[in-house]
Amino acid sequence: MNEELAITIGRTARAAREEQGLTQAEVGPRVGLLSTVYSRLERGKMLPSVPTLYRLCTELKVSPEDLLGLTALVRGRKGQRPRPREDETPALRRLLYLARKLDAEKLEALLHVATVLTR
Repeated sequence: MNEELAITIGRTARAAREEQGLTQAEVGPRVGLLSTVYSRLERGKMLPSVPTLYRLCTELKVSPEDLLGLTALVRGRKGQRPRPREDETPALRRLLYLARKLDAEKLEALLHVATVLTR
């Protein structure tokens, strides 16, 4: 098991859960885990399966990039969960994440498409 990844996922899941005012007992069953097992996940003692990871993202309203600590690495703040703005949906955060990977020409094309779509 990759302990650092397990800790990152657990820390991010806990922060997202607390931001929503949920308990471990509420989140566990929603993602298909007993609350005791979910507690182990938040403490970084286990890695979730891919289906559980998907359900975590859905239930906690957090992007896979955030949950895996990828956006923190990109922004140079490893181990800290970046706080999304309140108006940022997971889809918008994902779009921003992908847009940051584009070269100048492709970014210009994306801007053109977005401009046309907003008309």
